Amino acid sequence: METQTITHQNLSEQSKIEMIDFYNEATEDYEFWSNDYNMHFGYFIPFKTNPFKRDTMLNQMNSQVLKRLNINKAKNRLIDLGCGMGGTMRYALKQYKNVIAYGVTLSNFQLQQGNELLKGKNGIILKENYNNTSFQSNSFDSAVAIESFCHSGHNKNSLKEVYRILKPGGRLVIADAFLKKDKSQLCNGAKYSYHKLCSHWSLEKLETHTYIKEQLQNIGFKTIKIDDISFRVAPSVLHVPFAITSFIIKKLLSFKTIKRESFLNLKGSFYALLTGLHMKSFGYYIISATKAK
Repeated sequence: METQTITHQNLSEQSKIEMIDFYNEATEDYEFWSNDYNMHFGYFIPFKTNPFKRDTMLNQMNSQVLKRLNINKAKNRLIDLGCGMGGTMRYALKQYKNVIAYGVTLSNFQLQQGNELLKGKNGIILKENYNNTSFQSNSFDSAVAIESFCHSGHNKNSLKEVYRILKPGGRLVIADAFLKKDKSQLCNGAKYSYHKLCSHWSLEKLETHTYIKEQLQNIGFKTIKIDDISFRVAPSVLHVPFAITSFIIKKLLSFKTIKRESFLNLKGSFYALLTGLHMKSFGYYIISATKAK
């Protein structure tokens, strides 16, 4: 039993190291995906977002996540758990003048460059592990995690930590891809895409959305709502092959070499597209919950 625990811890630590290295080296490439450095997929609304302009969909995802926080006119301390370059934070600060935004990341590159982009704004990015932060309990009114908890395998420790740092009545919103069934039940094609996706994007694993709901309930969250937005996300996922092609052409024309981490990122994006095609096995969800008062 002890050996198994140590082995699992070693694997988790290795995954964390790989993830940090990946984002230190590959984050600058995300400008090809989003001018606003939104490091996530988008949300499509017919006649409101332009399916040919990626950033309109990516920022609409920010809007959909923030809307579910039910932010009122009172001062609101918001934390972005796995904030990347702070794209969602900057969007929140632009939309809500009463928000003070904090972001956490383990990447030095994201820390430095993200804080540069936040200069003059009411927000800051700190180097913290979202599974074990140094924040006091009951510190935040709102918390978001957009495509970040997957990097620690949708671990219940992530949910426990956000419950600890949220104030009673505080809101959590997660936007991420989840399994629809246990990975042992995946068909061969879905299993192949899933393993390749995890490998290239330094994801420990994905859990089912039903597992997340169960864990949220066990921890003490209330009013849990799960929205399947897979079809809303699909148009931005379809941008992947075009984005990859334009990125490679741009690098070749500028005679720049493509870093190993960039190759992994590009391959991961391709496998995200393949994974998304297995709609019986994978879905994209927005999960919202409230900490009990």
